[in-house]
Amino acid sequence: MTTPHQQYPQGVSDKSKVVAGVLGILLGGFGVGRFYMGDTKIGVLQLVVTLVTCGFGALWGTIDGILILVNGGVDGQGRPLRD
Repeated sequence: MTTPHQQYPQGVSDKSKVVAGVLGILLGGFGVGRFYMGDTKIGVLQLVVTLVTCGFGALWGTIDGILILVNGGVDGQGRPLRD
């Protein structure tokens, strides 16, 4: 059996994919899920798109949160999120 450290040489993130996904679903329009994961560029972009589209861009954050829950993701340093 392989441990996460053997499977991923740079280790597993200390951020949870469940927390990131739920934040993305609930507050995705503000980029909160991406800010939590340490991916500030996409977090700011989600916030700007939501403001420019008068709130319709929040759909991006919601879909992003669902995809993080289903597929997982990586944090700002490229490490996979823990379960």
